[in-house]
Amino acid sequence: MNTTVPPSAKPADVPSTAPSNHLTITPSVLYFGTPVVLLSTENEDGSVNLAPMSSAWALGQTIVLGLGAEGQTAYNLRDRPELVINLPAPPQWQAVERLAPLTGRSPVPVNKRGRFRFERDKFAAADLRSMPSELVRPPRVAGCPLQLEARAVRVQPDVSGGFLIVEAQVLRVHADPRIVVPGSQHIDPARWSPLIYNFRHYFGLGPELGHSFRSQTPH
Repeated sequence: MNTTVPPSAKPADVPSTAPSNHLTITPSVLYFGTPVVLLSTENEDGSVNLAPMSSAWALGQTIVLGLGAEGQTAYNLRDRPELVINLPAPPQWQAVERLAPLTGRSPVPVNKRGRFRFERDKFAAADLRSMPSELVRPPRVAGCPLQLEARAVRVQPDVSGGFLIVEAQVLRVHADPRIVVPGSQHIDPARWSPLIYNFRHYFGLGPELGHSFRSQTPH
């Protein structure tokens, strides 16, 4: 079967000399361009844990999260389901990276020893500020353009047993007014750029290419 694309049908950004064969590879991770979120959860003693993660996607008013099964966030959500899903902007990547080698578990889990260290006050360690939530106990992260107060309604292991799949119902959305279409309930995609974790590197979004026929905010 001939799969060659006629010249008239080739997108402008696809070089005509693109190789015809793919490589079979075995990447250590499959973070193919997912948004970074900061999860605030409540520890057993009432203090706050703040953790970066990059396996999150939305389905309606449900956010699905993939978490390491041995992290403090996973332990918190099993017993205290309230959380805030904070979405940082690209300039905040350094604060996210300051959180990356920290854990709220003490003692440090075996699989994290040598690479992570225990930190009780992660907000201070990352030079971030907290602000009160309205419907849940964990605080929001001040400065994050989007903050989603939520409740974990289902927490279950993934097929490998090393992770948890969390389904969180969004209860309230807080948005920086600069990224909202004036007079509407819509995020302006031309003004909002999430921080993207692309194969363990941080990126923002590039220029808009177009919009879906379902978009309610076309330009």
